[in-house]
Amino acid sequence: MVLKELTKHVFNDPNFWFPIQTSIQVTVTASILSFFAALFTARKMQQTKIRGKLIIDTFLMLPLVLPPSVVGFGLLVLFGRNSVIGKTIELIFQQPLVFTWWAAVLAAVVVSFPLIYMTIKTGFESVDSDLEDAARSMGGNERQVFIYVTIPLAWRSLLTGYVLGFARAIGEFGATLMFAGNIPEKTQTLPTAIYIAVESGRMELAYYWVFSIIFFSFILLAFVYRVKEKEEA
Repeated sequence: MVLKELTKHVFNDPNFWFPIQTSIQVTVTASILSFFAALFTARKMQQTKIRGKLIIDTFLMLPLVLPPSVVGFGLLVLFGRNSVIGKTIELIFQQPLVFTWWAAVLAAVVVSFPLIYMTIKTGFESVDSDLEDAARSMGGNERQVFIYVTIPLAWRSLLTGYVLGFARAIGEFGATLMFAGNIPEKTQTLPTAIYIAVESGRMELAYYWVFSIIFFSFILLAFVYRVKEKEEA
């Protein structure tokens, strides 16, 4: 009975839903941007035959292994109010990028991109090049080969990459906290809300937010495993 009343109280609290709503909005936007950026980059890297390709690949994968605080610091240096890019953005949009909703999106894009890129790149490499060459020999240009041959053959990797990137973006904490802050109803996502709730002793909210993010992550990972099982069958 006590648990039921507590649940009702938490669910009726607007402060409970704001971070969930912000997290979903930020994650959906970031995952879509990351997906198309990774799709384009993976295709270009597959077609590129240049020296130093390994260095470029390593650079693109760096956010996957760097501490989130380092990623957040890098974003502050590149897009902060004292940087050239930051000043240009502020001049165009009449406001700085730091501590805005778009800053949270950018942080999520940067940390989720490597995971999506790696998965899509692996999928492209698994496609039989003879099939692509056959399509070219029949008059197909590179765009047509990519759309009608490569993507249909690698679609499971593309879908898996997107879902993994989505899961990574929704759990992003360190870079978001440094670059976007923790502004309620604006940049406060689930991970930052959990951190602040624990720090302020609001454990009931923290528990329910933790359960929410575990639920989202479980569903996404279960979906990925289901796709992999179908691929191996």
